[in-house]
Amino acid sequence: MRWRARAAAGVLAVLAIGAGGVVPAEAAPAAVPATDREVRFDADGTTTYGTVHVPAHRPGARLAAALLLPGSGPTDRNGNEPPALTPDTLRLIAEELGEDGVMTLRFDKYGTGQTGLGRFADDPGRIDMDAFTRQAVAAYDTLRAQPETDARALLVVGHSEGGLHALLLADRVAQRPAGLALLAPQDIRLLDMVDYQLARQLDQDVALGVITEEQARTSKAAITRAIADFRAERPVDLTGIVPQLALFLGQLFGPIARFTRTDDAIYPPDVARRVQRGTRVTVTCGTADVNVPCATTPPLLGALTLAGTSGPGLRVLPGLDHFFHPAGTSINDQVLAESAQRALHEFARPWRR
Repeated sequence: MRWRARAAAGVLAVLAIGAGGVVPAEAAPAAVPATDREVRFDADGTTTYGTVHVPAHRPGARLAAALLLPGSGPTDRNGNEPPALTPDTLRLIAEELGEDGVMTLRFDKYGTGQTGLGRFADDPGRIDMDAFTRQAVAAYDTLRAQPETDARALLVVGHSEGGLHALLLADRVAQRPAGLALLAPQDIRLLDMVDYQLARQLDQDVALGVITEEQARTSKAAITRAIADFRAERPVDLTGIVPQLALFLGQLFGPIARFTRTDDAIYPPDVARRVQRGTRVTVTCGTADVNVPCATTPPLLGALTLAGTSGPGLRVLPGLDHFFHPAGTSINDQVLAESAQRALHEFARPWRR
């Protein structure tokens, strides 16, 4: 039987050669190379501009797709506030996720980049928190409609205030995201965070000899009082606050008061409790982050646990600042520390290609 099998194999080989030689295996189709493409979409009548990053992939493949949401202030699609602040945080996150085969969309929110103020140009004071969330929802829908997107693997990655917008978006869209990465997210009310940040800045100024301890104490008390008055819709008195911080609070309580009030009305853990059960969630905090300290994170984590979320959960990033740099690094160094990279790759693991 073995001889006959070998003989039959030999005959088949001869026949194959006689029919034109050994037939080579069909070559696999070439991979589609990585690309960035510009997109535009409508958000409440404002044309919003963004970048879709599509990693290299097999022809016809559908990819997990992550919407990247920026932090507070005039932060553009790349995570920058040019010319002074250019860490490129969101662009770097897009690159890291691209290594896992996850495509991304990042965009210029209101007041930044090509988008500008759009429909709010005549009165920027009309912008409120919900306007930014609606713009994020429009971006999410745009990402879902991209030809490479796997609609079953939609993700949202939010940095700082963008983390709160990620939670708000997840509560609003019909097709809930499969995963949320909340990177140094806003996890307490806005003005509570401002109170903390300004108190810390005053302490640093005392340590540097810029102001006296008495000036710091007076300023802290006046800031806390001003926040209470603003929340109660009473007249706000900034007397007693060091000039630089008084100017900052004057902006929060004046030209952008509508945004401040609507943001401050939201307690992030309340929103987190509404995240869909089973959603994969990563939360990061850097131990050198002076904007969003690890100490404020537990209520948010507790709310996510009550919601029944899954996934990596909290990832503490030792020695990292708010932009995922090692403490002491220049704020404009365009790099993500290795521990931040690992947290992103761990989050993306189920969708890796």
